[in-house]
Amino acid sequence: MSQDRLQLQRLELKYQISEELALGVRDFVSSYLEVDEFGATRPNLSYPVHSLYLDSPTLTTYHHTINGNKNRFKLRIRFYENRPNAPVYLEIKRRMNDAILKQRGAIRREAVDRVLAGQMPEPSELASSDPRHLAGIQRFVSFTSELQARPVAHVAYLREAWMSARDNSVRVTMDRDVRLEPDPTTRLCAEMTDPVVVFGRRVVLELKFTGRFPDWWRELVRVFGLTQCSAAKYADGISLYGEDRLLHALRQHAFLGEPAQPPAAPKDTQPALAARP
Repeated sequence: MSQDRLQLQRLELKYQISEELALGVRDFVSSYLEVDEFGATRPNLSYPVHSLYLDSPTLTTYHHTINGNKNRFKLRIRFYENRPNAPVYLEIKRRMNDAILKQRGAIRREAVDRVLAGQMPEPSELASSDPRHLAGIQRFVSFTSELQARPVAHVAYLREAWMSARDNSVRVTMDRDVRLEPDPTTRLCAEMTDPVVVFGRRVVLELKFTGRFPDWWRELVRVFGLTQCSAAKYADGISLYGEDRLLHALRQHAFLGEPAQPPAAPKDTQPALAARP
């Protein structure tokens, strides 16, 4: 496994921009940062990211986000490809006031069902020997069991990432083609059947930093006239898809009990934005 460059604690600023503006941001950022190794040889400098979000039967973490709770968390299983031997990552993303804290642990795919049953993976099912990964897995199992969380939705997008060559203190990402669809399974398949496109043609730009706000970012914000906003892929995706419609899809897989009559798709084609972080 390549070196894990996850920012464990950071501040982040989010913007929604046009593709034309994103190309200008790319040129600006390339003077200060290096493109991520996983996207360097790919079209549009972007690699696919897939996250299976977990939630309670009443969608507790979704409601905490749209209600703007200052201290909240999300649980997700992240993967990047369909290859059976590729590791998957159990992730906890927590917001404590304005700070973002992340923990994750890498496991083999055959261990996912064991983890969702509240058990730790066998040693042979671990994909990393890093003690931080083991701590992340333990915390993930605890959170999942406490919330009675199960798979709810598959979120996918293409990520263009830029980072400092010296350390992991600065990271800029641009996410395109953000999609969501219900998925109560652990198949961890990259293909999607009938997703909603969460932000349309807009690109989600995120500035992530662990220390002092870089001076050149102030110039970036000024030159491109950036206005900070919310861009919660999971919460905004559910709002667009329709909460009742999503719950019905989950019931069809016996997630919450007997299926009900399917509700009509929401008339509004724009997502109700989650509360500003």
